[in-house]
Amino acid sequence: MNVRRLIPPTALAGAVALGLVSLSACAGSPDAAGGDSGSGGGKLDVVASFYPMQFLAERIGGGHVAVETLTKPGVEPHDLELKPRQVGALGDADVILYLKGIQPAVDEAIAQARVENTVDAATLTKLEEHGTGVDEAHAGESPEEHAAHAGEGHAEEGHEGHDHGSEAGADPHIWLDPVKYAEVAKGVGAAFEKADPAHAADYKKNTADLVKKLEGLDTEFRTGLKNTTTRTFITTHSAFGYLAERYGLDQEGISGLDPESEPSPARMKELQQVAAREKVTTVFFETLASDKTAKTLAGDTGLKTDVLDPLEGITDRSRGDDYVEVMRSNLTALKKALGAK
Repeated sequence: MNVRRLIPPTALAGAVALGLVSLSACAGSPDAAGGDSGSGGGKLDVVASFYPMQFLAERIGGGHVAVETLTKPGVEPHDLELKPRQVGALGDADVILYLKGIQPAVDEAIAQARVENTVDAATLTKLEEHGTGVDEAHAGESPEEHAAHAGEGHAEEGHEGHDHGSEAGADPHIWLDPVKYAEVAKGVGAAFEKADPAHAADYKKNTADLVKKLEGLDTEFRTGLKNTTTRTFITTHSAFGYLAERYGLDQEGISGLDPESEPSPARMKELQQVAAREKVTTVFFETLASDKTAKTLAGDTGLKTDVLDPLEGITDRSRGDDYVEVMRSNLTALKKALGAK
């Protein structure tokens, strides 16, 4: 079981005390309305927690915002540890955009920052629970240990110290469903209009343009995945529950919601049976986490491997330069693996 390394509360509290300033009147300040002062050079200062929030902020804000991202390219967002400077930057923000449950260290820092215009993307759409096929409470057990717990009635639960959802058991990966991501985009646009009313018309237009693009992406997925040989795909990181539900697919995760947890031998054997029964051709892995388990399963079953990107960050290994391009690459990979007709 992988235990997340979080900032000690005492250290975090000290950083907050040193770095944060009160923004109780931020929404009405010159900076928030596009004035001449502030680190954004007259722009709305936005802090985004990780890439899916950064993309929304940049596309909706356009030239009126200066966006700082807490999670740099190549960093696995779930494991992010904040530096005191980053914690301090939260207090200087006009708007904080994050997704509660993905990054515990970020959640704690934001709770103490008390910035007026704080937008939790999880509140802008409905979060759901998705089965991954993995009993995550006992993901790393031996077959004997797994069997000992089999009759105890354990529901799927998150790792200790890793809530991974703003509701108990909820899947936070809403951005991988273009429809839900569009709902979040509308909420972010409304928040920007409130924080910077002088440019509300531009935010409204940019939001509408982005929503239209996401609707087009949804159409591409619906059409591309309508007729396939199999509806089941196997992935190391069970991040694609919303996408699978949206397009009538079945996700089988090796490691569950936590991309770094170790699957049990029992789970690996079960996936071999699933692959044979459902005519699975490909085991997917991602760019920001190890591909070891995917290659092990593929080697044991004679399957291919490919990338299905959960879009938690863009790097030089990403198959595309932004959210839309990478999602289209994901669609291409799914069509090939599922035998789209």
